[in-house]
Amino acid sequence: MQLTVWRFLDGNRAHEKQSAALVAGLRASFGGEGGVASFDIPCPPSFFSRVFSDPAQSRGLPKPDFIIGTGSGSRWPMLAARRHHGGRAVAINLPLLPYRWFDFAIVPEHDRPPPLPNIILSQGALTEPLPNSSIQSGRGLILVGGPSKHFTWDLQSLRQQLERLLAHPLDWRLSDSRRTPDGSLESVTGAKLVHWRECPPGWLQEQLATAEQIWVTEDSISMVFESLQSRARVGVLRVPSKKKANKVRATVQRLVDQGMVTDRLEDVSAPFAPVREPLNQYLVCARALLRRCGLTVADT
Repeated sequence: MQLTVWRFLDGNRAHEKQSAALVAGLRASFGGEGGVASFDIPCPPSFFSRVFSDPAQSRGLPKPDFIIGTGSGSRWPMLAARRHHGGRAVAINLPLLPYRWFDFAIVPEHDRPPPLPNIILSQGALTEPLPNSSIQSGRGLILVGGPSKHFTWDLQSLRQQLERLLAHPLDWRLSDSRRTPDGSLESVTGAKLVHWRECPPGWLQEQLATAEQIWVTEDSISMVFESLQSRARVGVLRVPSKKKANKVRATVQRLVDQGMVTDRLEDVSAPFAPVREPLNQYLVCARALLRRCGLTVADT
């Protein structure tokens, strides 16, 4: 038996990475590469075509077993495709429409979805497996975000934290993001600065896979979870919260409490022993989806 997956793409790279991760999990959990055929379908541009039309790119494709998508632009196309072709509609992240309209929703636990039978909880965003590269002794990686819905920005505090990390003699790489205010990292010394615009394809994944230590500003929750796909020590750099009730900070704190990440800058100098296994939520959720559908999960 081969599973057919239709993956609706809304043009958002972060969304598409999450749906790609679920496809990777299904392939790893259902008979390997040949067990799953995946087809990418761009989301229609107009509201009418999103709600009512059968996308032209879907015509002639095998009938889907799963129709998946991430982001609000994918929701109506998924439902329209199911109406025309059947299959199970699987929304990744909050569906933004009634949960009962979807066969399944894979939702991060920090979004606190209701306890419904069609919800599969994930610990953070789904991320794809990293390259199978060896950790390079003495390699450090620092990833910096920026102001967000939940956090403000204190450049002075950030630079003080960076100075403490960079005082430890590692081969450091430092990278910013789209949200990082211009000029925030230009005066930082002790690390090779790589701006996000200059990163070649696959650069970040290779850095995550080979780093001995990874430190991420806590506003970048998706990067915290992507870092947990590695075997590195993962640390968080604190930034000011806009409100006392902050679900992102609560998620980070839970990871700290579980010992999965550290917020102690002094841990940068602690002996390194790669004993933590990758988080692999893409596998956990894919296997849960298969089991709930009565499908066999392959031994791995």
